[in-house]
Amino acid sequence: MQSIAMTLASLSLLASSVALADLTKVRDDVRAVAPALEKYRQDTVFGDLWKRPGLNRRDRSIVTLAALITRNQTAELGEYLDFALDNGVKPAEVSEIVTHLAFYAGWGNAMAAAAIVKDVFAARKIAADQIPPASPQLIALNEAVEADRAKRVGELFGAVFPGVTQYTTDVLFRDLWLRPALAPRDRSLVTISSLVASGQVAQLTGHVNIGMTNGLKQAEIAEALTHLAFYVGWPNVFSAMPVAKDAFEKRPANGGARP
Repeated sequence: MQSIAMTLASLSLLASSVALADLTKVRDDVRAVAPALEKYRQDTVFGDLWKRPGLNRRDRSIVTLAALITRNQTAELGEYLDFALDNGVKPAEVSEIVTHLAFYAGWGNAMAAAAIVKDVFAARKIAADQIPPASPQLIALNEAVEADRAKRVGELFGAVFPGVTQYTTDVLFRDLWLRPALAPRDRSLVTISSLVASGQVAQLTGHVNIGMTNGLKQAEIAEALTHLAFYVGWPNVFSAMPVAKDAFEKRPANGGARP
């Protein structure tokens, strides 16, 4: 048994060494082509941005994963998944982030991410019992608030787009958002990050309000946009800032209602 344990430990160390060697090669390749890019990465992104106090490293990891998956930017996804797990994002939360983004960033992007998550989980020996079940006990739904949301959306779109309207109610708000392995606050952080990453600012007003109702602070949303500028580009963030600012200023005094 001791021999088996030593062998497994050696294999784990070897895998880590190989991953580190691959990562070093990537950075060397970047430095050889664009030395300023690598300097900005080290000095500004990791030397400053990730250390800013407005958002903790766990939340920054969630924002970054949402951006990379939304944009199907898989080259660095494995590295950032490891970073997220080291920063306190649980395997069950990673699983739910991928699932959530299938609906907000598209099925193909989620499927591409799932393949990379599988390899990272395997390398870290994350077992099936750390992954949420397909059909868990859902958290309680505020029936009055959901009835109001469904009524408003139904009146706007139900007659013309009945399928989308019904799926929005049945699958998103009566199922997906109620899955317990990812807290509503964190689902909002994922959703806002995804909307900014994909340039879908028309949906941002509603989700900024939902996010603040779910526990996100205005300063945290603002810092998430600061973080996203580096990962999705300044134009996407500058397009989102006026919408978010307007949502902050017009937010009801009572804080609005949960989805």
